[in-house]
Amino acid sequence: MERFFVKFWEFALLHVPHIKCLHEDKVKHKRVLTLLKFCCEINGKLQNERGGYEAALALAVENDIPEVIEHITRSFPLSIRNMRSDNNTLYQLSIMNRSENAYNFLVHEKTYHRDLHHHRALYSSVDNLLHLAAKLAPQHRLKKVNGATLQMQKELQWFQEVSKLMSPEQRTARNSAKETPMMVFSKQHEGLRQKGEDWMKSTANSYTIVAALIITIAFSAIITVPGGNNGDTGKAIYEKEPSYIIFLVSDALSLFTSTTSLLWFLSILTARYADEDFLYKLPKRLIVGLIMLFMSVTSMLIAFSAALYIMFGHKNWWILLVIGVTTLLPISSFVTLQLPLLVDLVDSTYGRGVFGKRSERRRTS
Repeated sequence: MERFFVKFWEFALLHVPHIKCLHEDKVKHKRVLTLLKFCCEINGKLQNERGGYEAALALAVENDIPEVIEHITRSFPLSIRNMRSDNNTLYQLSIMNRSENAYNFLVHEKTYHRDLHHHRALYSSVDNLLHLAAKLAPQHRLKKVNGATLQMQKELQWFQEVSKLMSPEQRTARNSAKETPMMVFSKQHEGLRQKGEDWMKSTANSYTIVAALIITIAFSAIITVPGGNNGDTGKAIYEKEPSYIIFLVSDALSLFTSTTSLLWFLSILTARYADEDFLYKLPKRLIVGLIMLFMSVTSMLIAFSAALYIMFGHKNWWILLVIGVTTLLPISSFVTLQLPLLVDLVDSTYGRGVFGKRSERRRTS
């Protein structure tokens, strides 16, 4: 079995372009790290830790390459405290450039964590680290996240993460412009917040129209009995048929879930849109609304299919097969078009995140 897997990967490396490119990138990466380690050793002997690594270390932080940072800082332990690039330290550079991997390495690595608390950037009278996190990220970093809402959320995640390192006094400290970190954040992100608000409102408004239409259809269908009523008893003719029960259950589910989604989307339209609302409150409302809307669309199509079977395909199973296949078309289209947005929202709000698992969350709506 082991020999089979070896042969399989050898074949894949030679004939599958994606795997071949991935293998080549891994080999290049390993060679670069080996070369970097050799250069660090040579530079350490020649410079005796007096320099020669500053430009490479600054570029590694700015481009978010933690492996390079690890090799250089382990070869030159004092570089963590002595390093300056345009008068900015490594910690400041990682925050200013929104370099998640570099920040995680510098802050959460036990070897360097103690240096952070002794760092003078934390006690600067001009801008502390939280002031830097409050400033708008570089455009090339913002563009890595799709949509102003998720960009605003990520900026808030950065601000919240850095604030955990600060004391209560430093979180409200004023810089040379007499501004607290929160004041800087609001001022710097006003344009992004407005774009996020416009996107959320336009999206919620579109989904509200869809939910209202489904409510109308589902309510009309529930009072129009497929197949008609018994003239003597007034009950539905097919009330004991499984297809009729499926129709009733799915139509009721469609009505209730579409009404729920409508209420969640309305709550987005009437929200106050404060900065902190973009962290959990607004994304959560959009997530719940989308899930409810997907359930309502699916159950509505099931109810419609059951009604068609009752009216035209009773006891003809081939018609049921045709109806089932055609029902999958709108459902699959909805999933294909809307699922990426839902996945991005869920991953950004409740996923592992750029800073690892978030243990502290505000889940209030």
